[in-house]
Amino acid sequence: MIKVGIIGCGKIAQVRHLPEYMDNKNVNIAGLYDLCYSRATEMAEKYGGKVYESYQQLLADPTIEAVSVCAANAVHCEITVAALENGKHVLCEKPMATTLDECKRMVAAAEKTGKFLMIGHNQRLTKTHAMARRLIQEGMIGHIITFRTVFGHGGPETWAIDSKNVWFFDKKTAVFGAMADLGIHKTDLIQFLTGEKISEVTAYLGTLDKKTADGQFIGVDDNAICIYQMSGGAIGTMTASWNYYGAEDNSTILYGTKGIMRLYDDPHYSIIIELKTGEKIHYEVDQIQTNDKQTKSGIIDLWVDCLVNNTAPEISGAEALSAMKAVFAAIESSNTGKRVKID
Repeated sequence: MIKVGIIGCGKIAQVRHLPEYMDNKNVNIAGLYDLCYSRATEMAEKYGGKVYESYQQLLADPTIEAVSVCAANAVHCEITVAALENGKHVLCEKPMATTLDECKRMVAAAEKTGKFLMIGHNQRLTKTHAMARRLIQEGMIGHIITFRTVFGHGGPETWAIDSKNVWFFDKKTAVFGAMADLGIHKTDLIQFLTGEKISEVTAYLGTLDKKTADGQFIGVDDNAICIYQMSGGAIGTMTASWNYYGAEDNSTILYGTKGIMRLYDDPHYSIIIELKTGEKIHYEVDQIQTNDKQTKSGIIDLWVDCLVNNTAPEISGAEALSAMKAVFAAIESSNTGKRVKID
């Protein structure tokens, strides 16, 4: 039985980590910490575990073997490095950290301590995306020439415990907006699907509509539009938005030399392939979760499986580093108005 601790008891912990840990027979929720002590106490009453007055106290408990870092973006690196140095395996929510140096520190700490570091990039775990990757590798649509991947919804307001003071909109705690909240998912996904890394980025990040209660634009981007050049030559766009005030769009379309592949672009079929021969192939695999309809992400079960079997996670900190490099390149490109090459 793996004893885990939860650091940060906000919405992501309440919707995903806590219930999914509870649903896994190999886990015991042993400790909880939140800046709001009463919130951690409420979660402990529901799921069990000891409530700590600081995350440092939780990390000092030698019985806790692994932790979920569900705190605000600005402290991901600080808490993760401390956890690794205290001998804990770490599952950190995305975005991994707020600077490239922080991301590298996290990876270095994992390598030094020999502990696992996994990042919550869950889109590569959907059955549709896993099947799509396999079909692409088998050459179903040939060599990928271009692509379009989108993640847009009405905003993160429902993911904040305090709806009047949404921490996602606070520059100090969130640091960045839609690009790192939604864009990181699709950035990781396009590399996963194509098997290629992003080598160059041209991007616009801006705040077009979201405002605070006093009518001022929020402190972070609510839209990101990127052009990604892949290491294998494909070029495509990645759009992330908090301004889709209707149905969510979480689709990806890949255009290859033999045909087109559409993922989550149809209400019934999660994969549609249109070959240039005129043949159409439909796959009814699954439906991707939405803000209003949450399903198991697969992240927690995969994480626990790694811990139980002592197997390094596929979505490691080192693996996540390349997607974060693209995020930081997009921010630089938007700020400078120039194309940015990724080392």
